[in-house]
Amino acid sequence: MTRTDAVVIGSGPNGLVAANLLADAGWDVVLLEAQDGVGGAVRSDSGVRDGFVHDTFSSFYPLAAVSPTIQRLGLERHGLAWSHAPAVAGTPFADGSWALLHRTAEETAAGLDALAPGDGDAWLELCRGWDAIGDQVVGALLSPFPPVRNGLGALAKVRAAGGLSFLKLALSPARSVADRYFSGDGAKMLLAGNAAHADISMDAPGSGMMGWILIMMGQQAGFPVPTGGAGMLTAAMARRFETAGGTVRLGCRATEVVVRDGRAVGVRTEHGDVVEATRAVVADVAAPALYGGLVAWHHLPDRLRRRMRGFEWDPGTVKVDWALDGPVPWRHQPDKTPGTVHLGESVDEVALAGAQVSAGAVPERPFVLVGQMAAADPTRAPAGAESVWAYSHVPQQVRSDAGGAGIRGVWDHDDVERMADRMQARIEEYAPGFGDRVLARRLLGPREMQERDENLVGGALNGGTASLQQQLVFRPVPGLGRAETPVPGLYLGSASAHPGGGVHGACGSNAARAALAHDRVRRLRPGSRTTQEGTP
Repeated sequence: MTRTDAVVIGSGPNGLVAANLLADAGWDVVLLEAQDGVGGAVRSDSGVRDGFVHDTFSSFYPLAAVSPTIQRLGLERHGLAWSHAPAVAGTPFADGSWALLHRTAEETAAGLDALAPGDGDAWLELCRGWDAIGDQVVGALLSPFPPVRNGLGALAKVRAAGGLSFLKLALSPARSVADRYFSGDGAKMLLAGNAAHADISMDAPGSGMMGWILIMMGQQAGFPVPTGGAGMLTAAMARRFETAGGTVRLGCRATEVVVRDGRAVGVRTEHGDVVEATRAVVADVAAPALYGGLVAWHHLPDRLRRRMRGFEWDPGTVKVDWALDGPVPWRHQPDKTPGTVHLGESVDEVALAGAQVSAGAVPERPFVLVGQMAAADPTRAPAGAESVWAYSHVPQQVRSDAGGAGIRGVWDHDDVERMADRMQARIEEYAPGFGDRVLARRLLGPREMQERDENLVGGALNGGTASLQQQLVFRPVPGLGRAETPVPGLYLGSASAHPGGGVHGACGSNAARAALAHDRVRRLRPGSRTTQEGTP
């Protein structure tokens, strides 16, 4: 039996953040990872073709660029470097035009105004709201709930951000915000394309705010990528943790959180040994894997079991990686190449694809998000070549195929191949000859996603839906809006906890901060063992 202060289960970004923060506080920390490498959904490899680096899951990290938690880790001192594409993001249209998000408001506005006169000024109006209140919004988003300090700061700046107009934006669907501010599809698609990174409907409250936050963060900090591959980000986190004295155990699957006298006291592994945790256990695992999985139901309140039945996953994902012998042959090359490309002609088209997914139908014309990685980081491909990926959402439970190709939703090789062909055809609409440049292709359907990271159940990327009914005090279920769990000493530090998906480290940070705070209270409590023994 190993004895330590804290055990962290899972080495995704949230688990690594929690482990680092606990180690920084002077705790002995053991991190358990079932896979043979750290990273969770932030990894990269050369499995598509030698000489090409592809990110296995996520690639672009605007949230990491603005996250105070990740910035304070100083990962650049541990080998991390960031790269940027010439343009942040863009959408091509059938007429050859592009809507592009740049690193300055003026350049973005000028491009949008050229597409639809007046949209440039409307864009700058949205930017002024961000300049006034953006820092407080990000701070509130990435703080434990309720975000008292940043929430009060945001309230104090609402008037400067536009007053009631800003509050209306915050509560409006993406379609309403797009139609209210813009006349052209270019600006509308910048908003809608970014809003579609989450699984909130274009017509649902909250999607407008999601789109606004992402485009403003992208304009402020870019959509940076780790130089050399996404795995360089989590490798730097792991090196920092080990430098601080932490221990990483790879290929070590946790099978049970040991609960004794109502408190989490350790973690049992698949090898049968127990790592005893004298202070805390942090679980960077999906909520359904923790409640009723690692922690048996008899240790948990009956009401939690009932509420977990209503837990909602976000949609599944099909991801395709390509190695190309040249850049993507866009019919009309933009003046500056964007790293992130959204394929959709209009908000209506994006909304229809999302509505089909919500109804259990595989979209006929899926909304496709494309990453041009060598454009963002030339180390990702040989000179003149390109490392490209695309992903699209599919239903967790498929009832029909709106494209009529017979995709059944079992997501075997045949299903994934047909969906990949549909996605590639979407790219060919805007980049004729794309297929002729393909040297190799890799398919990752919902099954493969989950096999490579057990938290991505059915290909769900965000640890549960981002819709309002499962956010804030409702995440992962009503009443558990903080990192604390019903079991003292156990903390949920995954994307299933507030504030949800994205590489920002806030879920892990919230869990570590809660563990530290509760430990201080416990040690000061009269009659506690730690007080009596004088534990430092």
